[in-house]
Amino acid sequence: MYFDPSETAIVSIDMHEGHLSESPDCPCPAPRGRQVIDAINDFHREARGLGIPVIHVVSALRPSGIDDVRGTPAAWRITMPEYFGPIPGANEHGLEGTEWTNLRTEVDPRDEFVRTKRRLSAFYPTDLDFLLRQMGVKTIVFTGINADCCVLNSAFEASNMNYRVLVPRDVVAGTEPDLEEAGLSIISLFLGLVVDSRGLLDTWRASIGMKSDSAMV
Repeated sequence: MYFDPSETAIVSIDMHEGHLSESPDCPCPAPRGRQVIDAINDFHREARGLGIPVIHVVSALRPSGIDDVRGTPAAWRITMPEYFGPIPGANEHGLEGTEWTNLRTEVDPRDEFVRTKRRLSAFYPTDLDFLLRQMGVKTIVFTGINADCCVLNSAFEASNMNYRVLVPRDVVAGTEPDLEEAGLSIISLFLGLVVDSRGLLDTWRASIGMKSDSAMV
């Protein structure tokens, strides 16, 4: 029931410059995410070839900042500096019209976009659920960052709304290795299946009568 490609979509979370830029001005650095850009691009490219849609979810705030820093600030703005120290430029994170909302992963004309993520879940306060149901999706494959934060939050919401959840461990990254492993453990225990992207692609190919990638080499 988890592996029907005709009922599946990939939801890629927060693979944008606000987290991934090498600039010292990066407003919310998630440098481990840069390590999975190529793997995500490869996975998305092969999934598209199997007819599986890709949805890019981007954290974006109104230019005024009223959604966050000039309204009620998101909790992470208070808690993360306690953990990591001051985050210079954090007030610029996610502002529409800035470079920080530009995607670092490849985009295809067939892809869909959700650009209204204001907090930690891809579902809040966005129309992602509406889009998925319009597409007939029952299984969500999450890629992106962070496995212990926005991917985990989104997996909880997806599971609570009765979507089947898959997370390929090699196309997500966590804040730190131990937090990544903790996030994936929570997902695999309560929310869905943690898998390998190559094995998932082979399973999809087999379900539609194609040879596996390993068999084609």
